[in-house]
Amino acid sequence: MEYLAHLKEERSQTLKDHLHGTAELAGEFAERFGKRDWGYCCGMLHDIGKYSLAFQEKIRNNSKKRVDHSTAGAKVCLEKGGLYTFMSYCIAGHHAGLPDYGNSGDTSTLEGRRKKKIEDYGFYKNEIEIPKINTRPFDPKTEPHPDFSLSVFIRMLYSCLVDADFLDTEKFMLNGQVQREAGEKADVLLRKLKDHVADWMRNKDTESVNGRRTEILRHCFACGQMERGIFQLTVPTGGGKTIASLAFALQHAVKNHMDRVIYVIPYTSIIEQNAKVFREILGDQNVLENHYNVDYESSDELKPMQLASENWDKPVVVTTNVQFFESLFANKSSKCRKLHNIANSVVIFDEVQMLPTDYLKPCAAMMEELVSNFRSSIVLCTATQPSLHPLFRKKLPVTELCPRVQEQFQFFERVTFQNIGTVSEADLIEKLECEDQALCIVNTKKRAQNLYRKMKGEGVFHLSTAMYPNHRRRVLGKIRELLQKGERCILISTSLVEAGVDLDFQAVYRQLAGVDSMIQAAGRCNREGKRDAEESFAYVFQFEDRENVPGQQLSIDVSKMLLQEEADIFSIDGAERYFETLYHFRGESLDKKKILEEFQNKRYNFAKAAEEFRLIEENTFTIFVGKEKEAEELLWQIKNQGYTKAGIRKASQYCIQLYESDAKELQRAGMLGMISEDMKDFYELLNAEQYTEEMGLILEVEPGKALFK
Repeated sequence: MEYLAHLKEERSQTLKDHLHGTAELAGEFAERFGKRDWGYCCGMLHDIGKYSLAFQEKIRNNSKKRVDHSTAGAKVCLEKGGLYTFMSYCIAGHHAGLPDYGNSGDTSTLEGRRKKKIEDYGFYKNEIEIPKINTRPFDPKTEPHPDFSLSVFIRMLYSCLVDADFLDTEKFMLNGQVQREAGEKADVLLRKLKDHVADWMRNKDTESVNGRRTEILRHCFACGQMERGIFQLTVPTGGGKTIASLAFALQHAVKNHMDRVIYVIPYTSIIEQNAKVFREILGDQNVLENHYNVDYESSDELKPMQLASENWDKPVVVTTNVQFFESLFANKSSKCRKLHNIANSVVIFDEVQMLPTDYLKPCAAMMEELVSNFRSSIVLCTATQPSLHPLFRKKLPVTELCPRVQEQFQFFERVTFQNIGTVSEADLIEKLECEDQALCIVNTKKRAQNLYRKMKGEGVFHLSTAMYPNHRRRVLGKIRELLQKGERCILISTSLVEAGVDLDFQAVYRQLAGVDSMIQAAGRCNREGKRDAEESFAYVFQFEDRENVPGQQLSIDVSKMLLQEEADIFSIDGAERYFETLYHFRGESLDKKKILEEFQNKRYNFAKAAEEFRLIEENTFTIFVGKEKEAEELLWQIKNQGYTKAGIRKASQYCIQLYESDAKELQRAGMLGMISEDMKDFYELLNAEQYTEEMGLILEVEPGKALFK
């Protein structure tokens, strides 16, 4: 009997061919971290359950009958024991997802699979030999936390397996046609970058802005020749860190024979900017922009990019903190198949201080694993370097890439900080009214709207996430126009303008917040360096009344405490002290969901950890505002034709995220309606009057105001 893996019309793929094809690919992927034998073995054993007569009957008859083919390979590994035990997680979960260790009574867990009765698959012995494992995952004597290290190893092995399985199956289904384009090698991209900056590199004037940027750039090229490790690039605003970090990364990749550069960025706005710069220098085909708002599904021309987004098979990948870390702690094959492509890569964390503190310990532990066991290098990029060193459990050394850091910060100093203490809203408005061009950043959307109401007039603007993205872009365009013309422009905003928004004001007023946030805000003052620092002020203030700022209160309190101690919190040393103090007070809550505790005593809970690890907590509602023509059309399509990924991505340009408390208040007033029962926490705004051109969605509901239908 010929045992089949796949059938398509008149063509068939033998099971033996599929196992060998998957094994070869998985072995090739695992070679990135020196474990070809493990990848090959996983590939050979993953589908041996298809040797059952029940499965062969199913495939030949195109039956819908469910036949478990994943448990067999896991059972073989568990029975063989030793190192093979670890592969059992990968094989058991290659369709359903990495399981928890669990118990024998639950067939969704590894222990449940061990006891589960399945169809006889013994015919595999006629065609398949169990490959030998010749290497260990790592030297346990050198690993202070071997259980977590093993869990990450299993994840990487799982990624090799599921991506190989997908690709071998895809190759058969498409009859050998290849739709994927891997892009150019790092050495080619390095030459393109060096050609791009050739004129800059001639500048040796360290007393000019461009000369200082070139000094940093030149030093990053030189440091790229170093061996793999953890690095930090502490560069002041305006120091050219985007190109400098790319220079280090590409030089480093070439020197150490690494496969790709991965940029991990907190904000979509920065991602879009950086990806645009990288594409202009390196070529469109070499840069994958992978986040929620990007759409590669619209044409055959973009199909290779869509496919690359599944497994990150491009030389430069630009993604979000959420995508990167939630993939590394995920358990489903769709999210995990890209992980092996993080191995042997240069991973750059831009604005690293924005990593969520609730998950900082597991994030730091994962970074260390990538460096110590998966041939990756990590670069921590920011103007306000967080104190991650104490969180690195393996205590790997961290190398600074910026030359003469203190001097660079002094040279690029563009503003003078001034603490003006406690003010009333009336006091603040009085100060703002005396300014020609000023930015005022407060901590909550409600406060921003309230201040705007009291001050609004010619040249006064409001900006917050109470406005959908398309609306914000229009307002930002008008603001930039006024600033360039030198006309009056007062902007009252939330923190969304602190990073990735290129604005240059004469003065900045910032409500007390985390030190990193206040320094970022100051970066919107005298951004072009056209005025002396002594003439450009960033004012820090507090309001008389205390307000609740979700997720930020401890940061605010630490900043307040350090200011009371008269610490210079806006210096490099001051910022470091701030983060050390913040992390000290956070203590165990730096691993709020106790993710690291799910991997102990060889009993690993992959599914539970994946469920718990959510960088964006699920206490927000999405509100769709259908005020523009395109928005109305999209809403009609979603309601009448159902939702697609592409449709939802487009719709996101007309959506607002609200905390549950604000959404519930609007709901009680009858202003929100559910769009579809299939889409939890996704509503449309029913009362158009609640959304204005000046302020976006009005968060305060007038007493007794409701919508009756």
